Amino acid sequence: MKLKVSAFFAAFTCMLAACKNNNNNNEQTHSFPVTNVISKDTFIYTDYISDIHAIQNVEIRARVNGYLEKIFIDEGEQVHAGQLLFTINNKEYLEELAKAKALYKAAVADLDAVNLEYKNVLKLAEKKIVSTTEIALAKSKLDAQKAKMEEALAHQSYINIKLSNTEIRAPFSGIVNRTPQKSGSLIEEGTLLTTISNSNQVFAYFDVSEKEYLRYARNLKSDTLESNTVTLILADGMEHNYKGQIETIEGIIDESTGNIAFRARFPNPDRIIKHGASGTVRLVKHFNDILIVPQKSTFEIQDKLYVYVVDEQNNLQQRNIGYVARLPHVFLVNNGIKARERILFEGIQNVKPNMTIKPELHHMSELLQGVSVK
Repeated sequence: MKLKVSAFFAAFTCMLAACKNNNNNNEQTHSFPVTNVISKDTFIYTDYISDIHAIQNVEIRARVNGYLEKIFIDEGEQVHAGQLLFTINNKEYLEELAKAKALYKAAVADLDAVNLEYKNVLKLAEKKIVSTTEIALAKSKLDAQKAKMEEALAHQSYINIKLSNTEIRAPFSGIVNRTPQKSGSLIEEGTLLTTISNSNQVFAYFDVSEKEYLRYARNLKSDTLESNTVTLILADGMEHNYKGQIETIEGIIDESTGNIAFRARFPNPDRIIKHGASGTVRLVKHFNDILIVPQKSTFEIQDKLYVYVVDEQNNLQQRNIGYVARLPHVFLVNNGIKARERILFEGIQNVKPNMTIKPELHHMSELLQGVSVK
């Protein structure tokens, strides 16, 4: 009886050991897809809504009162610097100028008379006929008359300026916009006549968050030209034919939004872009030999990113990795892993560290088909 019991327990123990071995074998032989980490040249971009301004856009306003006599240009016309645009009736100013010239001539004549009188006083003083007090009075009278003559000359120059302002000319070459006033209109000083835009080049203003600004500033030190080069996407979704350059950054961060304003300049020789247009500025960051890791191969623990690396014995090793950018389907990784190392592609929820698997190798190029990694 004891022999039978001993034999039974021995058989039972063997069965348990066999089951355990079978379970271990089953764990070790589970198949999971793995892939090799690759490196490639790629880029990421960020889009910012922008306001577009012509490099020059000024209002043309009347500087004198009067009737708008003639308009020499049409709305939307290209004009050149110095071209006559408008004239305001100048008869009133011609009369004022004639009067100012007459006053100036009278002041010059009076000055000559006072100057002659002063010279006579000096001659009498030499003969000790007049006192020094009379000399001083004569000198004061001469100085006063000189001041009157200068005043008359300044008034004449002022009227000349007002007369010249009856002709309104283009301050620079550009496109004339709407002319709200028509010929014959009575206008006052400061009345808007039109605006002129020079859009051979345009400025694009856009706001960047503080975090993105800091990243840009750091990239600028190592990649000046590339970091400064930007693309303009127009309102119809098409890319502008010419690349732009970031020229200036404002000196303060807006407390209410946490943003800082950038300004980029774009060539516009065809004048396709108009003042006041809208668009999107695209900042591109290029990466050389950056590591590509699929998002489905990663998992997070306490805000840190991990992957399972498959070692030479097909064991899973949990590895912390760092990344520089997160794209829709992949991470661009810069540390924690090396190119050509094998990682678990999917099935993370079904494995654990130090687990042995049967790897099924898939090439990264196959896994990234249809994924937006350039």
